[in-house]
Amino acid sequence: MRGESGQDPLVETSGEPGGGQEYDATKIQVLKGLEGVRKRPAMYIGSTSARGLHHLVYEVVDNSVDEVLAGFCTDVDVTIHPDNSITVRDNGRGIPVDEHPVQGRPAVEVVMTVLHAGGKFDDKSYKVSGGLHGVGVSVVNALSEWLEVEVRRDGKRYFQRYARGEVMNDLEVIGKSEETGTTVRFKPDVTIFEETEYSYDTLSQRLRELAFLNAGLRIRITDERSGKNHEFKFDGGIVEFVKSLNHAKETLHPDPIYLHKTRDEVDVEVAVQYNDTFNENVFAYVNNIHTVEGGTHLVGFKAALTRTINNYGTKNGLFRDAKSGVSGDDVREGLTAVVSVKLRDPQFEGQTKTKLGNSDVKGIVESIVGEALNNYFEENPNVARRVMEKSLSAARAREAARKARDLARRKSLLDSGSLPGKLADCAERDPAKTEIFLVEGDSAGGSAKMGRDRQYQAILPLKGKILNVEKARLDKMLANEEIKVIITALGTSIGTDEFNPDKCRYHRIILMSDADVDGSHIRTLLLTFFFRHMKPLIERGWVYVAQPPLYLVKKGKESHYAWSDAERDTILARIGEKGLHVQRYKGLGEMNPEQLWETTMNPAKRVVRRVTMDDLVAAEQIFSTLMGEAVEPRRDFIYKNALNVQNLDL
Repeated sequence: MRGESGQDPLVETSGEPGGGQEYDATKIQVLKGLEGVRKRPAMYIGSTSARGLHHLVYEVVDNSVDEVLAGFCTDVDVTIHPDNSITVRDNGRGIPVDEHPVQGRPAVEVVMTVLHAGGKFDDKSYKVSGGLHGVGVSVVNALSEWLEVEVRRDGKRYFQRYARGEVMNDLEVIGKSEETGTTVRFKPDVTIFEETEYSYDTLSQRLRELAFLNAGLRIRITDERSGKNHEFKFDGGIVEFVKSLNHAKETLHPDPIYLHKTRDEVDVEVAVQYNDTFNENVFAYVNNIHTVEGGTHLVGFKAALTRTINNYGTKNGLFRDAKSGVSGDDVREGLTAVVSVKLRDPQFEGQTKTKLGNSDVKGIVESIVGEALNNYFEENPNVARRVMEKSLSAARAREAARKARDLARRKSLLDSGSLPGKLADCAERDPAKTEIFLVEGDSAGGSAKMGRDRQYQAILPLKGKILNVEKARLDKMLANEEIKVIITALGTSIGTDEFNPDKCRYHRIILMSDADVDGSHIRTLLLTFFFRHMKPLIERGWVYVAQPPLYLVKKGKESHYAWSDAERDTILARIGEKGLHVQRYKGLGEMNPEQLWETTMNPAKRVVRRVTMDDLVAAEQIFSTLMGEAVEPRRDFIYKNALNVQNLDL
């Protein structure tokens, strides 16, 4: 495995052959213990941003949940302290404290300080485990300013403290205990992480997931900074999970289809329910780990679903002819599902476990799901008919969308110029050098056109809020004027078979909306469109969000811009309030071309944020799993935080 530079993460080289320095064995530095983790942290936790910061908590909690899977733990408590340190407490067996036969040190110390040390490499202590690689808690230790562990077992309480992975004291007995379990408290190292502020909502979402995935497990989270707290416990497991995801939607059948079976030591648990929307919402897990990128278990599930529904339609004469059928996209329209598998030796892609690679799991899941769905449809023909009608309707809409695309393509070939008239294009033709601003409103669009650099900046004004693609099929989308204009301007086409990101005419797509709630809504609708239908553009890092200023502060000939109330107050305190004029921008249209260029369009001065898939995947999870609460009161949270643009003061 290689680090970010392409070199071995545990070996640093200095001196370049032919570069004037002698290059010999003395120039090879071998990092000991956990030094390699501190040198290349992103290898182990994905990043040193907020994502990696929260991953530290997940690693420790996963160890507690492994005790749940082993049948020895029922309660897990997570506390966020005022200094942003974290405590994770469980009532499992407690990490062993006796002396390790090889290392000659207490087992808990070995677990905390040695990579690849753990009880999960055989099937004796843990049959299944999420913390498989044995690097989790030791990595947390390495990347923490300090870490303290307390173990309760054998009637005693044991304690040890570490600092940046180094042992600060020998394991000591600090009292008696009639309970068993482990408590880990740690504070992330500010010299490693770009940010150290924990998000209560982000952690709650993950803990809620774990409670759903482990029926009967009680998980509590307490935020001492704000006083927030929550307790999660779902005796119905993933069936309750699916119901919560669909709670605000009209479902095609009242109860989720549930199956749970073990084959060849692979435990497969699936809950499925259809609703009347047009998007699929499938969450896949392996040993409680959310596999964001899917893997063989998800491939097997999708294959079984498509095959079973097609077989049912053929058997019951629901297709026009023998060659007709429905596609995978058709059968997953309106689908909400949770797929959870547990196995002894999962092979993940990387320590952050985003994709399952075990090839045998595909066939096992496909076989189990196929058999169970077939039996369910035979026993519940009314539900089967409704699901078939939904899939057939999706297939008809797909065909209508294809015809609409063909018509649009022929029309564009006949037109002398196929680009939309409202697009103010740029002169440069190399996509890598160009950018397009999708601007809210004709007024702001006019200012942007006048203020832009015509050589490489294109402007596309949008009128009002675009169609909410979460509630519309592709054929309806293609009938929406604003969406058609965006698709035409970008040049990528749309749809599973037609979309081609390589044809995108701009490699920087910047969403520019007003700094108010309506502007946030428009931005959310646009991001939802890109996330659902042009995902590769986000994956390539081509989609951005612009941040316009909220205030213009003038004093004499001086002008200062402020992007938040706090920044405005700082400016007022610095230059004095006498003779000031403060203008609150209600929208981009209130800025003249020079102001818009200076604050929002000039690459040297503007504030923009690249949108990542991590942002939007997290947004989708947060939005879906918090749907148990009323949507309207959470609107600001969704706009500000879920799309990871919380730095915008809306």
